[in-house]
Amino acid sequence: MESRNGGPQRLDAQRNRERILEVALVELARSVDVPMSQIAKKAGVGQGTLYRNFPNREALVLEAYHHEVQQLTDSAAELLKTSEPDQALRAWMDRLARFIMAKTGLADALRQAASATGGSELSGYSLVHGSIELLLNANHEAGTIRPGVTADDFLLAIAGIWQIDIRGDWHTMTTRLLDLVMDGLRAGAPGRH
Repeated sequence: MESRNGGPQRLDAQRNRERILEVALVELARSVDVPMSQIAKKAGVGQGTLYRNFPNREALVLEAYHHEVQQLTDSAAELLKTSEPDQALRAWMDRLARFIMAKTGLADALRQAASATGGSELSGYSLVHGSIELLLNANHEAGTIRPGVTADDFLLAIAGIWQIDIRGDWHTMTTRLLDLVMDGLRAGAPGRH
């Protein structure tokens, strides 16, 4: 991470920025109008530190969103290093579900930030799509899912997640849905190589 002057950011400054982003995701999901001072206080930083990193609400909202997209997509490769491909895929599906549910709460804040910045790119779609392809390719090579499943097939199969009400027991419902999808992906798998 670089500082504003282009040099490397101090470790404590980097930790402060990370903490601000984590708190912002939680607080903005609860209320789009959360005061910036409340985010700073809960992150354990002063308002000056908050505004040095994020000059306005829109910058904070957009950076928090991009930060979480990056964490989600980076986790695909990390899971493949520590788990069998099918277990990594299923664990990543849970992370994707949490991401989707969090974005439901952040939708208003993201819309406001995008309109204030002239419609900046929010989707992160290509990063997520790339992570799905990485996980599916590892599973195809291991023979742990049925042949020929594409990232687009996968996204269509999990599309029901977007219909789940975040105010209900979304965790139980997404777990059940994703278990069904995973069972379907494993059906007809040729076996491990």
